[in-house]
Amino acid sequence: MAEIIFVFSVAAIAGCYVGYPAALAMLSRLLGQPIHKAEITPRVSLIIAAYNEEKDIARKLKNALALDYPAEKLEVIVASDCSTDRTEEIARGFRGRVAVHRSPHRLGKTAAQNRAAAISSGEILIFSDATTEYDRASVRKLVRSFADPSVGCVAGRLIYRNPAKVSVGRGCISYWSYERFLKARESHLSSLIGVSGCMYAVRRSSYSGLALDLSSDFVIAAEMKLLSLRTVYEPEAICYEDTNREPLDEFRMRVRVIEQTITALSHYRELLDPRRHGLFAVQMLSHKVARYLVPWLLIVAFSSNLAAMNSSAVMNMMLIIQAAFYGAAVCGPVLDRFGISQRVFGMPYYFVLANAAAAVGLIKFLAGRSHIVWEPIREARQEQ
Repeated sequence: MAEIIFVFSVAAIAGCYVGYPAALAMLSRLLGQPIHKAEITPRVSLIIAAYNEEKDIARKLKNALALDYPAEKLEVIVASDCSTDRTEEIARGFRGRVAVHRSPHRLGKTAAQNRAAAISSGEILIFSDATTEYDRASVRKLVRSFADPSVGCVAGRLIYRNPAKVSVGRGCISYWSYERFLKARESHLSSLIGVSGCMYAVRRSSYSGLALDLSSDFVIAAEMKLLSLRTVYEPEAICYEDTNREPLDEFRMRVRVIEQTITALSHYRELLDPRRHGLFAVQMLSHKVARYLVPWLLIVAFSSNLAAMNSSAVMNMMLIIQAAFYGAAVCGPVLDRFGISQRVFGMPYYFVLANAAAAVGLIKFLAGRSHIVWEPIREARQEQ
């Protein structure tokens, strides 16, 4: 019985991480839906969510104002969620080029974005974070897909950088490369089920105020689906972020994101019905719901493998492989403390960290704990 449970749990994990991407690649090639693109220049409102970003906001605004897009068609708004530092003062220093909107109450990132969107004038709304660096051509690349009337939202390509050369950063980069593969195939097949919160664009006519306790970068794709619009991926619209240096910061961020995503899945559970929503529902179930079950399947796999130890040479070998994998995950942060850089430990380390965060996020959701306001936890970069 232990062997059967082990085989089932391993098969389920493999189906999530290998089977789904393989099926996605095949289906996107067979049933892919092309996107009509054109070099258009609609009026754009770039909304930058900020809470106490005084060390990064000047750099971000300089980057925004240097974008290769007609200046008369680019509106830049800093959406301050009641910042208590010099964020707003610095932003107001860009007189005539940047608008600052301060929320009357601190209600979180989504609330700040909603309020800024309400006062904006662009046909297209682009949402960004204060620590995100945009490629000069990114806005032009993002808006091209809005020439297709079936498109309601366009997600850009986030590239992570690891200046500290730590294991958590290397693991994050590897994980995100895998996620980009899925995004490209999901977009071509039907629609994305989520976007990177630091770069995505929405038709103003399709945007409505989002629920304050939900993560806007996940919810927006669900909202577009309910409007019968696609959320698509534009790999040529590029932005950059630095990875977290500290494992605890990355873990806290992952827990918060996962908790909010599970809350959103509960809120939009009607979209999980394949009979009504077809491929979109299958993608949600495979990419999100199944992924959040993996931590528990990993526990079952290891426990059943232990119970079946010495029952066969194969089971003993599988136990050794599992022990080696988790040992490699532990080695990553330990070697970091001694200043030893080893690429091989980055992926197992991040895999374990991400799944531990998924388990904690689910527990917090079941316990009824909500996380609305956000605290930037990434180390701010020093201005140059």
